[in-house]
Amino acid sequence: MFKHGCHVSEFKNIAVYCGSSNHVPSHYLDLATEIGDQLASKGIGVVYGGGHVGLMGRVADGALRKGGHVTGVITQKLLDLELGHPDISTLEIVNTMSERKGRMLELADAFIALPGGIGTLEEIFEAATLTQLHYQSKPVGLLNAFGYYDHLLSFLSHCADESFIRPHHRDLLLSADNLKELLMKMSQFEVTPLKLG
Repeated sequence: MFKHGCHVSEFKNIAVYCGSSNHVPSHYLDLATEIGDQLASKGIGVVYGGGHVGLMGRVADGALRKGGHVTGVITQKLLDLELGHPDISTLEIVNTMSERKGRMLELADAFIALPGGIGTLEEIFEAATLTQLHYQSKPVGLLNAFGYYDHLLSFLSHCADESFIRPHHRDLLLSADNLKELLMKMSQFEVTPLKLG
């Protein structure tokens, strides 16, 4: 369990969830390359969806450029579509998307969402839910670069104001606009007691 005061070096592997489209503004693609670079420079391995396209591919390329270790987890269906990254350190092939998500949850010590779409949101919210319900004690964060997640964070505050998110879970999904600050918040994360009903 990560508790207050843990150092960023405690994170051996971080799962990065992000978009798989190349047809997005270039600053998002450049951001992904930079994040991969920064994680590798800190000696943190990257766990991701195994693709070579979009932000996913850029995160992997950025980490590999700095000599980082990159583990991809991809389904056979997506691999057959020639979406797998050919140059990463390890590529695990699974049968279903559920297996893919489960394996990434197992491999990572923490989870970060870069800008992305429905799949990215589904993955980061599953990780957050599992932490909330104490199936794991791993920190979960949004990299809110360029204000991408501003509206989502406002909506989550609305959920909390309407009592659909408990006060002690309001800050379960950590956020920052840069990796350094986000990693610091994640290193200080402490799981709150489980309260249901």
